[in-house]
Amino acid sequence: MSPADQNSADDAPQEERYVALVGMGPGDPGLLTLRAAAELARADVVIADPAAVHPEVRAHARADAEFVDAAAGDPAKLAVKAARAGRHVVRLYRGDPGLGCGLAAEAAALRKADVPFEVVPGVSAVTGVPGYAGIPLTDGKHREVRVVDASEGGVDWEKFAAPGVTLVILGAEGTVAEVAKGLVAAGRPDSTPAAMTSLGTTTEQETVVSTLHRLAADTKGMESPAMIIVGDVVNWRDKLSWFETKPLFGWRVLVPRTKEQAESLSTRLRGYGAVPDEVPTISVEPPRTPQQMERAVKGLVTGRYEWVVFTSTNAVRAVREKFTDYGLDARAFAGLKVAAVGEQTAAALVEFGVHPDLMPDGQQSSEGLADVWPPYDEDLDPINRVLLPRADIATDTLIARLTQLGWECEDVTAYRTVRAAPPPAPIREAIKGGGFDAVLFTSSSTVKNLIGIAGKPHNVTVIAVIGPQTAKTAEEYGLRVDVMAERPSAAALAEALAEYGANRRTAQIEAGDPLRKPSQMRRGARRRK
Repeated sequence: MSPADQNSADDAPQEERYVALVGMGPGDPGLLTLRAAAELARADVVIADPAAVHPEVRAHARADAEFVDAAAGDPAKLAVKAARAGRHVVRLYRGDPGLGCGLAAEAAALRKADVPFEVVPGVSAVTGVPGYAGIPLTDGKHREVRVVDASEGGVDWEKFAAPGVTLVILGAEGTVAEVAKGLVAAGRPDSTPAAMTSLGTTTEQETVVSTLHRLAADTKGMESPAMIIVGDVVNWRDKLSWFETKPLFGWRVLVPRTKEQAESLSTRLRGYGAVPDEVPTISVEPPRTPQQMERAVKGLVTGRYEWVVFTSTNAVRAVREKFTDYGLDARAFAGLKVAAVGEQTAAALVEFGVHPDLMPDGQQSSEGLADVWPPYDEDLDPINRVLLPRADIATDTLIARLTQLGWECEDVTAYRTVRAAPPPAPIREAIKGGGFDAVLFTSSSTVKNLIGIAGKPHNVTVIAVIGPQTAKTAEEYGLRVDVMAERPSAAALAEALAEYGANRRTAQIEAGDPLRKPSQMRRGARRRK
């Protein structure tokens, strides 16, 4: 480097280093703010309680970021040491840094050490948890809210006896009876509505609505962290509960697909309140001899084919990757007719820039596509050749039907499907032991491969399948099919499971039974009370 270049480098503005004191919300990773996500993306060092950091929050940090357990020492001293070493530090707090956290003491220590810091507020448990419980802290009649930290005990409940004031009580999980007695002794009627929410804003959230008189007995065994809300606003819960009433709330659902395919299905399941667990059963790999696909792509460009048929999103991906290799794009399909076996495959084509000319009217399968396929007409069709880029294990049903209609089919191996490696031991144990509430099967191969690599799902687990053929395979393997999609698509399968969950919940309520997930029906499952 020349002296001039060295001077330029020295004069270049340096990125400001400081400690970011960041709130990550009360539990739901979706409540992380944009500013918090940006700070995590910049962080060299993250100081936090590991148990409190959701994997989706952690994913915002770089892969090479160092995570330091806040319990490994004084968090402020850890932050000072890292900042003085020239590293960008993020100190993560659950909820909001300034409410029920160590912001005051830690920020003061940073100021004393002359280390610059910034505060990134987060969604506080005080507002976030009641919101997820369906309890507004204020309404037209109740305008005052008071927050009480009861974690150290010794609260003078006389100060909180006013009947029209909403109380949000933190840190009282182990002293519920004492809190209730203190408020009643201070003048609050024992009939005052009270609610307790544990693990708020997470899919393990549980809310119990009671009164001061019954609160301790009704909430026995609830997990920490928990919050108590006292006041007439609790009565809104019956009308405004939206989170815990989702049809699959808290259900742990196994999604056995390739990772790329699982993403959209998992997103839909989360929308219904479920906790999807993606377990790949199939690994998609390139063909052993790529020359066949290379000739097929060249044939597409030179006009060798009249039709090209896509029977899976993997086939679309394989062709698209070959196009990229050759510097081609969707314009190479000009003059070709394109068929898609179903909605998901069609969506992948549209994303590529290709709109299918033909899709099944009813059953979204090779058979359904064959049912609507036109016969070859030498007056209308200048070429009678059809390209089918497919998996190495594809069946010959479609080819046989098209051949009967007068078409010449070229079946090309676009990709190979290989059974994935077995999932980790805890997943296998959960599958066989009833730890999952439901499992979604999107093809016969997912049934065979899941059982092959992980074992047969427990009999309490709800079995949901995408169509009749998958149902037949599941039954052949001794599984009881509980749910089948009305049409063979991932969206319809998730919707069908959600409808099943909603009906199950309604039946439990009408029967006066406790609301229990399928996994809680197995022998030895933990119950709260």
